[in-house]
Amino acid sequence: MKIYLVGGAVRDRLLGLEVKERDWVVVGSCEGEMLERGYLRADATFPVFLHPSSGEEYALARRETKTGPGYKGFRVDAAADVTLEEDLRRRDLTINAIAEDDQGRLVDPFDGCGDLRAGRLHHITPAFSEDPVRLLRAARFEATLGRWGFFIAQATHALLKEMAASGELETLMPQRLWREMRLALLADQPWRFFEVLDQCNALRPLLPALVEPLQQLPGRSLGDERAPLAALKRAAVLSADPAVRFAAVMFDAWRTHPGCLDRLPVEREPHDLLALGARLEDALRAPLEGDAGRVLAVLEQSRALQRPERLQALLQLLSAVRPEGARRAVALYSRALEAAAAVTARSLSGGGLRGAALGAELRRLRAAAVARVIGA
Repeated sequence: MKIYLVGGAVRDRLLGLEVKERDWVVVGSCEGEMLERGYLRADATFPVFLHPSSGEEYALARRETKTGPGYKGFRVDAAADVTLEEDLRRRDLTINAIAEDDQGRLVDPFDGCGDLRAGRLHHITPAFSEDPVRLLRAARFEATLGRWGFFIAQATHALLKEMAASGELETLMPQRLWREMRLALLADQPWRFFEVLDQCNALRPLLPALVEPLQQLPGRSLGDERAPLAALKRAAVLSADPAVRFAAVMFDAWRTHPGCLDRLPVEREPHDLLALGARLEDALRAPLEGDAGRVLAVLEQSRALQRPERLQALLQLLSAVRPEGARRAVALYSRALEAAAAVTARSLSGGGLRGAALGAELRRLRAAAVARVIGA
């Protein structure tokens, strides 16, 4: 029984990045031995176990054989005679197929270290194309590592185009697409994820609503760059929140096709932010000085008085997708929110007002406070 550190932990250490989690592969063992040693079964389908002390994942070395379409169409063999090289061979990219033994020695049968030095994202074998999730992972790694100059190798890009044309992407579960997309949105250069999907013709089967905006809409304030990607670049500078970034890249698609997200299991926060931004866009962009009622209405509809961070996210979205004049709107709404929030129901508690009367007076005073700070 031999144990090796594998995957992202080895890759990130070699790149000088923080290692966030460690995965291990066990060679020459079996399920019975793992359980006898106190490891806990972590997955009902795959031979993955949790260490009894650290809780880290230890997977038996395995080989995989394609038996059907999609990422679930594999037969897994985790017998004790599976070698480390066989296990590494089934992985997606060479940079993820480097192992390290307990003495710190690297096992690198596919020259992942060479590709790390070259900044190259290269598939291991043509079997890469058997799992459609790997296309998403390649795109995500370009988003994650793009700031260090990593790029998808020409041969791998050709393979991605073949995968997109094969129909395999249509077998992807929406949950898996959203998971990879969300991880990409957290990356330093999230727009690269969508660029890769576009370049290998994967957008139409995966995110068809983005095809038209990417083809037809000119970028705003960034020359000829396409609007959704330009908006996402601005959003990435303004906010690390994946909800803001997601809303920025999907904004034009949403306005044209409001049902475009019905397939994706998007969490409530990014979904609501996108819908709210589309609904309030005109109100946010219109001249606001002198119209305290409309400014207060935006604060109320966005529930900014209860959740000030919601308005901040909304203004970041506006700045990303409609940068013209956004700075003025951000400053104005920030002042308006501060003024309105200073008027509370508690401050009116001595006036004898109750119910609807209290609500009406509260709104009147807030509108007056907003009018004072916006020049109405």
